[in-house]
Amino acid sequence: MSSVVDALVPARLGRSFRWLLASSWLSNLGDGIALAAGPLLVASMTDDPFVVALAALVQWLPPLLLALPAGVLSDRVDRRRLMVVVDLLRAAVLVVLTLSVASGAVPVAVVLLALFAAASAEVFEDNTAATLLPSIVARDDLAVANVRLLTGFVTVNQLVGPPLGAFLFTLGSFVPFGAQAALVAFSAVTVSRVVLARRAGPRPASRVRSDLAEGFRWVFHHAAVRVLVLTIFTFNLTWGAAWSVLVLYATQRLGLGPVGYGWIATVSAAGGIVGTLAYGRITRRVSLGDLLRVGLVVETLTHLALALTTSPAVAFAVFFVFGVHAFVWGTTSLTVRQRAVPEALQGRVGAVNSVGTYGGLVIGSGVGGLLAQHLGVTAPFFYAFAGSAVFLVLLWPQLRHVAHADARAEPLP
Repeated sequence: MSSVVDALVPARLGRSFRWLLASSWLSNLGDGIALAAGPLLVASMTDDPFVVALAALVQWLPPLLLALPAGVLSDRVDRRRLMVVVDLLRAAVLVVLTLSVASGAVPVAVVLLALFAAASAEVFEDNTAATLLPSIVARDDLAVANVRLLTGFVTVNQLVGPPLGAFLFTLGSFVPFGAQAALVAFSAVTVSRVVLARRAGPRPASRVRSDLAEGFRWVFHHAAVRVLVLTIFTFNLTWGAAWSVLVLYATQRLGLGPVGYGWIATVSAAGGIVGTLAYGRITRRVSLGDLLRVGLVVETLTHLALALTTSPAVAFAVFFVFGVHAFVWGTTSLTVRQRAVPEALQGRVGAVNSVGTYGGLVIGSGVGGLLAQHLGVTAPFFYAFAGSAVFLVLLWPQLRHVAHADARAEPLP
């Protein structure tokens, strides 16, 4: 058994990384359960496409609103303690949601509010978790550590979690949220065991505004990270529109039930696992700039294929390929950022990236809800294809700025 653990999580990564990995997997399993159960709950309460899209928007809006203060906070306080506190707060919100849904008389507005509150706590956890890794793992092991974390993400968050969440939903609409609350609480316990081997020296007192300005200024002057932030923002304007109504697309366009909808994330996760196994070989043969270009082409064509098909088999094949792309893109982007950004700026630069990520998703989800409401459930996918094609042409030459993942951390200019 120990040899299997050593193969999956090499001993050189340290015991603290194993605790962090366990915390990540527990939390991600809970989030994967909610990934299917949340939209299913809202869709069971209303058939209004705009309200269903709001379920995605209220979970994407908190990172846009709170990522910057979360980044400043994670650069100022004990990061491990911050993760424990927000996990416990998130578990408490989920317990309240579970009890409310179990009562059988909860309005959809309360559900949306609870999803917003849980997502708000998750902003602080996710931002802080990304900053912990460079403090407990050697720089040369960051890529390996990120692959292990993202392998857990695609396995438990997308492969296991969604179908489990859909199944638990059939047992009772409150059941998946109770399960998520328990998993998040256990996640708080495991992350409390992490020991930070390296700590930055005390930072001089400064204002929040100057801290934020420092993070934005660093991103602006670093070509690779700047291009990655710009790319994720623009492409999420289109991706968010399509995925915000995915539950309606699955049920109305593909004719899938709750469990079938849960399998969409599972199939994407299977593609992510293939991306995990092939990532090392791919990056040894393909430059990061070319790798990102191919990924953006795949994402653009994904929207068109889904807009045109009514076949679940074809759609699942598309979701599988998209899963490969999503994993490769996510690993590359995160590793480049972690290696390039100074330790003292990890939280704020990660926050700037989150603002770009979720700013695009929030705007896109609003557009997607309106398009689906007035033009049908496939309209957001056609919009996503057309918009992605335009962004692809505009961003294509800029991807040459993406530095190799071995780039050293750069100080402020």
